[in-house]
Amino acid sequence: MTMNRARRYGGRMLAVTAVACGMTVAGALPASAGEQPTKRELMADCASGVGKCTFNEPKLGEAYLGAFRQVSDSLYNCSSSDATQSMTWDDTVGSTDSLGVSVTAGGKIAGIVDLSVTASYSHSWSSTHSESSSLNMTVKPGEVGWISRAQVMQKVSGTWQTHYDSPKWGHYYWFVPDTITGPAKNGTDGKSNAVVVKTRKMTDAEKRSCSADADHQGRAFVQQR
Repeated sequence: MTMNRARRYGGRMLAVTAVACGMTVAGALPASAGEQPTKRELMADCASGVGKCTFNEPKLGEAYLGAFRQVSDSLYNCSSSDATQSMTWDDTVGSTDSLGVSVTAGGKIAGIVDLSVTASYSHSWSSTHSESSSLNMTVKPGEVGWISRAQVMQKVSGTWQTHYDSPKWGHYYWFVPDTITGPAKNGTDGKSNAVVVKTRKMTDAEKRSCSADADHQGRAFVQQR
């Protein structure tokens, strides 16, 4: 038997063994439409409780600072002098899986991941983080200002194990790898959340609006985000 033929037979034996044991990795074995679930279908069963799911061998990646995004209303300055005003801001950052699907707080998926991470790392994992405060901002004439915030984020990778009481798609167990990105505690791996005031020049259309709108002429005003 040549080496190539041996490899082919070996691959077949692995596939047969997986089927005989009633478990397989989603997408690993060839199957016609309807015989093999998509990752989205397996995750839906985990979320609904139809499948008994665990998130195995979680591995936390290094924390990093996420992208800045606007968290306040905008302050437009149509006057001829600096405008200073206290602006409130609020921000809620959630988690998403590798399909970009939201992982909701308090749901089955979030709870399973939290349980797994807590068992492995002795600290809890949260699928969402909310924060709010206020900040004074100064906007120069002809400019727009707003508050932006960046959240410390972290990825957790692992493998979902889905167990069914009766075979589904021909198996009792299905396995699917996943990576979930979510908010991390401030200071994780030396990274800190950031809140900054950002400004830009008004566009020509915005400048014309300052002159055309009697309520905005010569004054600063707030526009909701």
